[in-house]
Amino acid sequence: MSNAGQVAWITGASSGIGAALARQWAARGGNTVLSGRNEARLAEVVRSLGTESLVLPFDVRDEAALAEATAQALDWKGAVDLAVANAGISQRSAAVETDMRVYREIIDIDLVAQIAFAQGLIGPMVKRGHGGLAFVSSIAGKIGSPMRTAYSAAKFGLAGYADALRAELSQSGVAVHTIYPGSIRTDVSRNALTANGSTRGRSDQWIDEGIDPDDAAARMLDAIAGGQREIIVAEGNELALGEARRTPDALLDQVAAMVAGGYMDRLKNG
Repeated sequence: MSNAGQVAWITGASSGIGAALARQWAARGGNTVLSGRNEARLAEVVRSLGTESLVLPFDVRDEAALAEATAQALDWKGAVDLAVANAGISQRSAAVETDMRVYREIIDIDLVAQIAFAQGLIGPMVKRGHGGLAFVSSIAGKIGSPMRTAYSAAKFGLAGYADALRAELSQSGVAVHTIYPGSIRTDVSRNALTANGSTRGRSDQWIDEGIDPDDAAARMLDAIAGGQREIIVAEGNELALGEARRTPDALLDQVAAMVAGGYMDRLKNG
């Protein structure tokens, strides 16, 4: 499978799933735009790639910086073929103990900022009649997970946005994919927020024993290339939980058919 000449823009690309996606995309011949807050770590990822890369460091919550980065990403090679909304932060705290500012921060990063990222690319992709948007949700975006109420809320919301967007773009040539990872061997638990907003600083056993990130990234890219709309990358109980809540393709097709039949025009016109 070759991505030669194609451009993938990946947020949260300085480590974990984002860095692994960059490596796997480059291994297939594609060029990468890498974004995250840590420019030094992004530079380390670039050194592991064998294709052209553009580093655009910024905080996903900075809308002015996002707009500037979007213009640069589109201008670099003339288009973005695949945009992966991967930036995010997790949580490890019981709801009864969690400060509301933790909810606001996680939802702002994991949901609102990811929507803003996509919104800047929809127009150019639709105009071109080609492209793909991939949203990294979580198994916690299929099944509400204890100690992750804010995280689950954001990831469920991201999946809802992706589903609605997919239906709207079903006639445009732009594909929309939602990725539901289970336990992947990353720093997600170590970097998670606690009840007072501090960083947890330690990992979980099931994360440390999870899927290798490069293996997970390869599965994700294979599924994207295969046109899968919901991509579950998990094992064991997490896989079973994700599959139990998988949206049937027939239902997704039915919603898309409503759009093709003029449903959106009827809503616009009252």
